[in-house]
Amino acid sequence: MKGSLTLVGILWAVLSLLTAVASTTSYFLPYWLFGTQLGKPVSFSMFRRCNYPVRGEGRTLVMVEECGRYASFTAIPSLAWQMCTIVTGTGCALLLLVALGAVLGCCMEELISRIMGRCMGAAQFVGGLLIGAGCALYPLGWNSPEVMQTCGNASSQFHL
Repeated sequence: MKGSLTLVGILWAVLSLLTAVASTTSYFLPYWLFGTQLGKPVSFSMFRRCNYPVRGEGRTLVMVEECGRYASFTAIPSLAWQMCTIVTGTGCALLLLVALGAVLGCCMEELISRIMGRCMGAAQFVGGLLIGAGCALYPLGWNSPEVMQTCGNASSQFHL
């Protein structure tokens, strides 16, 4: 099958796919922030957390050693992390959509024209800006009670 992309276009499609997969994987992994709580390692991302305390018998705290999402969107510890989840997720979705179109352009003839390629490049730029904005928003949530319990009471925005 003959595709609609030149050699440079094929390189763009491959790099687009690699960066979209890397960004989306990073979005879903809960290893953005590390600390300890009750002597156990704890990690966070925007909407996931590994190793969290729960009330056990006799009102004692017990660490659950597993990773999971927050029970609901409103359970995410800070408004900044809620916004970060939406902004970064939208950016990742946009990058994946462009990468899928670019890979299809490698296989299907006349799928991507010069104007379509420019539009896809602009969409990729917007997706990258959204992911960058999400990364910039993330430290604004470092003053949440959960982060302060894990990283120390001196934690605040942009200061762990």
